[in-house]
Amino acid sequence: MRIVCAVDGSEYARWGVQALQALASREPEHVALLHVVDPSMLQGAKGKNPVAVTRALAALEKAGTLLLREAERSARVALSQAGTGPRTQFQTVLAHGPMAKTIAKQAKRLKADLILMGSRGLSDIKGFLLGSTSRQVAAVAPCSLLVVKQPLTRLSHVALAVDDSKPSRAAARFLRTRILPESATVSILTSAESPVTDLAARYLSESQVASLTEPVMDRATSLVNTLRDDFIKDGYPATPHVRMNHVIDTIVKHVEAEQDDLLVFGSRELTKTERLHLGSVSETLLRHAPCSVLIVRGTRA
Repeated sequence: MRIVCAVDGSEYARWGVQALQALASREPEHVALLHVVDPSMLQGAKGKNPVAVTRALAALEKAGTLLLREAERSARVALSQAGTGPRTQFQTVLAHGPMAKTIAKQAKRLKADLILMGSRGLSDIKGFLLGSTSRQVAAVAPCSLLVVKQPLTRLSHVALAVDDSKPSRAAARFLRTRILPESATVSILTSAESPVTDLAARYLSESQVASLTEPVMDRATSLVNTLRDDFIKDGYPATPHVRMNHVIDTIVKHVEAEQDDLLVFGSRELTKTERLHLGSVSETLLRHAPCSVLIVRGTRA
């Protein structure tokens, strides 16, 4: 697996680098440590004092170079946790441009399978008004994205949220073949949408409601059982969970109750309108999940 790990010197970015330890058993073939310098942050002073701006940019680049050296040392230590000899190739990249777009552009250039980054977890109000880099990257990422919300050095309990879609099946394959260590256990959960509205339920008998909801629950149960069997065949303990409730509430409450290390789900590529409004289920889960989040994009396994 080819990984791009974005770093900016913050505590949260260090969590992202340290999370390579959780992936150590898979021995990534290539890890690129990426630091982005955004020249637009200095544009306000460019007309007033261009010399000072040039010096400031040079200082930022020098600091970024030193940061990348330290990040590479930390990454090597994190991946040294692998039981076998490390075969990972390392690369440091100093790039210029808008943060999220540049991360996505570099990930595409480097043919990355996964972008790895830490998140400071903005509050709902501030996050809604300003957005976060992780959510901006999620909107434009050309590959899967792992957002680390707290120190993550191992994967013991993982939650996989699914529906009956190609992105969900791709997420299950990616998790089994690229991410999970042998010791991990997996909860496979889905939330079936009730075909009976609250208003309709007032006028229907229990048997009538059951006749409408049971087929939906049966399809959802069949889905998670099929995916569970795939994990068991590959040697991973997996438990199915089916609920009929609001999808976001179901997933967040499950992760909170089980204290999972990682929430995984698939996401199709967003349209330009969806990128503008950031209203997808994946963006909502990224914002509200209490643990680290892996958004799987693409079908390569």
